[in-house]
Amino acid sequence: MAIIANATVQTFPEAWSGEVTSGKHQLITDKPESFGGQDKGLAPYDFICSGLISCTMITLRMYAQHKEIDFGAFRVEADFNANKEGKEWIERRLSFEQELSDELKQKVLDICQKTPVTKTLLRSVEINTSII
Repeated sequence: MAIIANATVQTFPEAWSGEVTSGKHQLITDKPESFGGQDKGLAPYDFICSGLISCTMITLRMYAQHKEIDFGAFRVEADFNANKEGKEWIERRLSFEQELSDELKQKVLDICQKTPVTKTLLRSVEINTSII
């Protein structure tokens, strides 16, 4: 067994707020004002979405480098959704500045389903991916 990530959170005096440290990096976590926080930083589900889209971007860039493909600039977004019945899912969207062939679009979608964070989340949450 190997540790692949580590983070620590230290509370701030304000309710719900704290400093997350991972390695030499610091981030602020908080809840939105609508949930009683001060909205000083990312909420917990924002971190989930951030991890997913970061991993997606890195994996696609590694694939492009390996295959000598130039995707150009692109953007990855994610929304974490929940309904009243308790179902949770993530909508992930990719947009590319340059046009991709239909074949390359399908390859990108296939790769997105195989990123390490996607695989981890798929064990417990459905992830729908689209290119916009």
